Amino acid sequence: MPGFRTAQFAFPEFSGATRKLVLWNLGAYFALLIAGSLRLPGGPSLVGWLGLDPLGFLTGKLWQPLTYSFVHLSLLGTLLELLSLWFLAGFLESMHSGRWLSGLYAASVLGAALTAVLIFLVGQLSGHPQGLVLLTGCMGGIFGLITAIGVLYGDMEFRLFFVLGIKARYLAMIYGLIALAETFGEQRVFAFAQLGGALAAYLYLRLAPRRGLFFSLSETWYGLRNRYYRWKRRRAAARFQVYMRKQGRTVRFDGQGRLIEDEGEDLNDRSRWN
Repeated sequence: MPGFRTAQFAFPEFSGATRKLVLWNLGAYFALLIAGSLRLPGGPSLVGWLGLDPLGFLTGKLWQPLTYSFVHLSLLGTLLELLSLWFLAGFLESMHSGRWLSGLYAASVLGAALTAVLIFLVGQLSGHPQGLVLLTGCMGGIFGLITAIGVLYGDMEFRLFFVLGIKARYLAMIYGLIALAETFGEQRVFAFAQLGGALAAYLYLRLAPRRGLFFSLSETWYGLRNRYYRWKRRRAAARFQVYMRKQGRTVRFDGQGRLIEDEGEDLNDRSRWN
């Protein structure tokens, strides 16, 4: 637990994974603006192609859960989202690491996307279709970051409206209750998606390795690769043993496929192999 109680209203350092997330979202916003101005009348819309349409995802547009969070439709909404992303992500990165933050954000974004698809499916199967839904923006990821701060640093106080002090856990609860109330309105799919992002962040905090999911995946990959190389070395050692037996020599290898030298044997004496 950090040794401070009140968070000063100041944005953290703009660096590391936080800077990458903000710049990627900002660059995607301007790229879509330029692409929209160059689009021919009647041509395909990149917003509809990259945003999350649950029906489109279920019919083959599998990239949408990875791209929808970079689609921003309004300047003011984009500004508020990216300022929130900078503040929340920068704070968490200063306490943990860029890898950990990236894993948390990715889990929240994907959790929000999968929740939106699930709610759409439930509506279709229950006879209460939700209509056309296009999920855009990174609010699912932001909800996940708020949840992480509320869980890990619940006693820290933020200044609400620059005046009122409120603990992080209560701030996270307020955001959650607002989203829960919105599930009874017309924007229920978006509200459920935000709650899904919060739930995914909570599960990430409880289940993911302390050094981050990406670090764990890379370690797992390198572990599998190293086991494969050790298996190849043991197989080569076994073949070499068979070959040396045919030559009237006996050699031994350890469990890693490394040659075991006999004690007292001159390692520089090459005549023993003749």
